[in-house]
Amino acid sequence: MADLRVGIDVGGTNTDAVVLDADGCVIAKAKRPTTPDVTEGLRAALDAVLGELGNEQDRIGRVMLGTTHATNALLERRNLGRVAVLRLGAPATTSVPPLSGWPGDLRAAVSAGEAIVPGGHYVDGREIGRPGLDAVRRFLDGLEADAVAVTGVFSPASGDHERVVEELIKAEYGLPVSVSHEIGSLGLLERENATVLNAALYGVAAHVTEALVTALAERGLGAKPYLAQNDGTLMTLEHAARLPVSTIGSGPANSLRGAAYLSGVADAIVVDVGGTSTDLGVLVGGFPRESAAAVEIGGVLTNFRMPDILAIALGGGTVVRNPGIGPDSVGYRIVREALVFGGSTVTMTDAAVAAGRTPDEAAGWRERLEAAVRARDSGDMSERMADTLQRAVAVADEMIIDAVDRMALGKTDRPLVAVGGGAFLLPDAIPGASRVVRPEHAEVANAVGAAIALASGRVDTILPAGDSRSKAIERAKEEAAARAVAAGADPSGVEIVDLLEVPLSYLSEPAVRVHVKAAGPLAR
Repeated sequence: MADLRVGIDVGGTNTDAVVLDADGCVIAKAKRPTTPDVTEGLRAALDAVLGELGNEQDRIGRVMLGTTHATNALLERRNLGRVAVLRLGAPATTSVPPLSGWPGDLRAAVSAGEAIVPGGHYVDGREIGRPGLDAVRRFLDGLEADAVAVTGVFSPASGDHERVVEELIKAEYGLPVSVSHEIGSLGLLERENATVLNAALYGVAAHVTEALVTALAERGLGAKPYLAQNDGTLMTLEHAARLPVSTIGSGPANSLRGAAYLSGVADAIVVDVGGTSTDLGVLVGGFPRESAAAVEIGGVLTNFRMPDILAIALGGGTVVRNPGIGPDSVGYRIVREALVFGGSTVTMTDAAVAAGRTPDEAAGWRERLEAAVRARDSGDMSERMADTLQRAVAVADEMIIDAVDRMALGKTDRPLVAVGGGAFLLPDAIPGASRVVRPEHAEVANAVGAAIALASGRVDTILPAGDSRSKAIERAKEEAAARAVAAGADPSGVEIVDLLEVPLSYLSEPAVRVHVKAAGPLAR
């Protein structure tokens, strides 16, 4: 019986894996260093949990992966596809060309050419003009590109023109097409940027899915694979191949969902302490609070959904100096370089151990730390070293207190859930939080979040505010549910989990902006 689920999350320092049984209990877990090519660390973590299962491997029915492949590709300008950038909106939108404000190196790596052609809609869904299909052909003829990104003015209100151009490109040029109404919300330039990044990541998505499918096949696993999205939900590999940009930010979202699941707390501040950085987010009803502002990715502003995350340069591997800490970290090398592991670099893990903040499984850490200090200072722990470590803990605590205050937005009655491999760095009481919760298996909360995630779909559009409003909202709900099913949800279990209406009073005709999110358990 295929009743087991495997969750894997690739972090900057470690790759974590867990196995959950039919009741949602963790029955196996592992942490392995993240490798430079990411994939080898994934395989190592998978092998570790499979080794704990023994001959129960055949019971694995699903494998869920949260990965940093897409994020790394954009940050490092590596393995990106060449994209033909098409905007439907001439002559109204020619004053600011596509890719304005992009870093020069990223634009050079991604852009195969840009054009603005007729088409697009007004904010109320009326046509500005018919799509310029002949102009599209003139632009693409002879152009060498791996994919095409199509962005229409106000396409969230009506995606008809984008779909017409998509059909033409696929039929006549055979290229994959990224259409903006599936990716971003209102805001032409930010939505266009996200659409171009999505198209540039098609090759990266293919590499990830191939690596995951191959890893499962090599181990004789017939499990169905899924990828984690940045809203804390899952999608099938087919869906991920079309929307790879949705995997960016999936790690913090997984941690938030895992924290909610392990702690049983649906509304809280979550602090995920890793080896290199600490991510803070907020749970609202068990899901990540989403950012209301444009999100910068690789130096480019985008407006697709992202969790509201505050990252600070503090982790278990953060280097301690006299004076101060970081921002650099030994990262995945912590198991070789930190004093508590017999290394020679003073890290925040060493400072936490010196302050008595030691995880239960840290046998021998204190002894190795004291031995390292004696070897360095030719005596017992010197006053100077003790002061350095004490100041490091004080600085780290102030960083956490300030970050919690920024995320709490004045609301101090929420608990704080501490997760991640470096959660022991946090004090037991933090101003701005009602209490500190440390759930069991907190060190692998990100992998748990991947394993328990639902599949989702969403619609962000503008609808008339008159008598037809209610029917239009029902259609938006149906479309969101259909997108959740396309992402892998069981049609019978899909529910509307978020519905937001914002009146747009500045239009000549009354209208509302409607955001609908649907989610449900994975289909069997």
